[in-house]
Amino acid sequence: MTTEIVKVASGSILEEKEGYSRIVAVGDWIFMSLTAGRDYRTRAMPDTAVGQAEQAMKNVEGALASVGASLADVVRRRIFIPNQADVPDVMAYMGEKFRGINPASCVSCGPLGGPEYLFEIEITAFRGASALPEKRISISL
Repeated sequence: MTTEIVKVASGSILEEKEGYSRIVAVGDWIFMSLTAGRDYRTRAMPDTAVGQAEQAMKNVEGALASVGASLADVVRRRIFIPNQADVPDVMAYMGEKFRGINPASCVSCGPLGGPEYLFEIEITAFRGASALPEKRISISL
């Protein structure tokens, strides 16, 4: 069995400097690097956590589209918000973006690469997941 590996560069200057890809797709599995809320064309970054989350999600959706996937194919998200006070507003926005998709999720509050970074997200997706039959189970833990 031969599986193609696709590596996507998005124009972030750090990708070249630090030697990584925005996306590595192995077959239908899609692994996205930590993605900030910077517009990679203009280098501008909003000064609020929600603004950065909105730009980061534009970056995520564009990167997924480059490999034939969409937000609906996301199976896991890891969200990083350094300021705990920003968590309720950012997660309300994330709820709007992911409601109905409902991937596995992690939210972490800790320092990022610099004080200007108020939000970052890492995505794992499976191309075509949105078209698969879905079974939802509720449990009590």
